[in-house]
Formats: sequence, structure tokens, C-alpha cells
Amino acid sequence: MKSKIKNAINNMNLHRTRFWIQLVVFVIFVYGGYFAIDLGSKLPVFACPYNSASAGACYLIPLQHQLSMPTRVLLGGAAISVIVGLLTFLAWFVFLNKAWCGYMCPIGTLQDWFTALRKRTGIRYSTYTRIQFEKLSKIKYIFLAIVLLFPLLMGVGLLGSQWSAAFCQMCPARIISPMLSGDFSQLTIDFSSKTAMVLTAIGIVFAGLFVIGSFVKKRFFCFFCPMSALHYIFSDLSVVQLKKNGSKCTRCGDCYAVCDMQVKDIADDVTSTNIIRDDCILCLKCVAACPEDGVLHFDILKLNAFSSTKEGFEKRMGMEKPYEGQR
Repeated sequence: MKSKIKNAINNMNLHRTRFWIQLVVFVIFVYGGYFAIDLGSKLPVFACPYNSASAGACYLIPLQHQLSMPTRVLLGGAAISVIVGLLTFLAWFVFLNKAWCGYMCPIGTLQDWFTALRKRTGIRYSTYTRIQFEKLSKIKYIFLAIVLLFPLLMGVGLLGSQWSAAFCQMCPARIISPMLSGDFSQLTIDFSSKTAMVLTAIGIVFAGLFVIGSFVKKRFFCFFCPMSALHYIFSDLSVVQLKKNGSKCTRCGDCYAVCDMQVKDIADDVTSTNIIRDDCILCLKCVAACPEDGVLHFDILKLNAFSSTKEGFEKRMGMEKPYEGQR
């Protein structure tokens, strides 16, 4: 019985399974508030509180507000609330690791749907060169620095209150997420101060780039997402991991061919056991596309939960178009 269940999982149609998971979670995060669902404000995804219908809130918002408190307050009793907030975030994160990006994030799911629309219109997708990839993938850490450092500079008085939640004012999710529930109020420029005007104007530009970029480049925004960078810092703490047995790898390149994030190590690195990288979204498409037994596997508490197999590869090639979603 156990063997049959394991074979069924290894041979499943990952494309279809992932689609339904993403759809259900998207509805919960974007519209769950209508059903009185409240998952708190420490979520490791871009579930934006600017959308009043959201079932929860991205952790980056309360984190910025907490870090912007005066230094004497932050280092005093308020430190407890910061620690509790971080531990709550980690409690959510450790159960899925970067699969929060690949399966749970509504902004990530929206980008996948843009990709599906692009495919239907017959437009080819774009890729980055290795030099472009290496440079652009560092931008997420610049945004993470903005998330962490700007509030601290407010706390010591070097920045004024108009810099409050500076990243959120620039974040495309602030504009796009409310629009998904019919609220277009964020699609405006705040003229209350020069700083607010600049930040919110940048936010509108970023929202436009999000739509355009997502239509021509798979997971366009994920390359620049500070939440993804924060995930990677704590990824080794998670109970789920993506592992590789390099001794069995034939370097066929199928895993890299299906990788939306162009993670080259997934194919080239045959020495590392833990193959999660900062740009990985743990979508597991690489595992599904690998034609060799046990080269790539998704582990939960060090137990193999989903593994690459020749049989699974052959069945998926029959169920799906080769390299589904890669045109």
C-alpha cells in the first residue's frame, strides 16, 4: 500500500496538481477576508493588507513598522514584539520553505497566469544571459536592505515619517492586490510630501513593469522580490528541502530547461546535496522533468516525499506537453 501511494505521488501530473493548489490558495489569500478568514500579519508571501479582502498580511509590513520605532524603544520592551513577530513568520515559513513562492504567493501565481496567457497568444518568452542573471538577481537584496535599513534610520531620526514602509509604497502588490478585489484606490500618487510622491510614483511604475515583465518573462518579479531573499536566509531551517544526488546525474539539462528562474546549479552542480538557491521558488518542476531515478527529490523531515523517476518522467511526457509551460 505504501509503495502504491509513493508511486502515485512520484508519477503524478505536477502541472495539474500545482495549478489547483495555486488556485485555491489564491482565492483564500486574495478574497478570504470576505469569508472572515484571518491568517494574521506575519505571512511569508505577498498577501497585501492594502487589499481589504485579503485573508492575511505580508510580514514585511509589520516588520518595517516595528523597526521604525525609536531606538531606545526598539531595544527595550518592544524587542519582544519584534522577536515574537520573527518567530511567527518562521513558524509559517519552516513548513514550506521557498514553496511559499512556488505554490502559495498570490503575486507569484498571477505571474504564472500571465505566462499561460502569453503561451496562448503564441508570444515567446524572454530569458536573461548569465551576466544579466547574476546582476539582476542581486537586486532583491537591495530591496531587502531598504526593508530593514530605512525603518532603522527612521528610528534614529535620520529619516522622517514620510519614509514609513518605504518598500511597501514602491511594491507593485500594493497596487495590484487591491485591484483584484475591485479596489483601484491605490492607483494614485500621494502628493502629501515630496518623498511620498516619489515613492508612490515609483510604485505605479513598478506595477506597470510587473504586468509587462510578467507577460514576457516567467516569474519576472520574483527575481527582485525581497521576501524571496528573506526566505533564502532562513531556508536551511525548514523541514522541507530540495535534494540532489549528483552521482546519478547525467547532466542532460532537462531540469534547467523547465526552471522558470534559470537556476543553473540545478543542472550543473553535482557536488551539493542541498540544491535550493536564492532564486529557487521550489515549484518542483525540475524534479518532475528529471528522467533519472532518485537524482532530485523533495524531502519532508528528511523523508523522501516526491522523487524523480524514469517511470514518472515517461508518464508525465505522455500526460503533458514536453516542458509544459516553457515556450
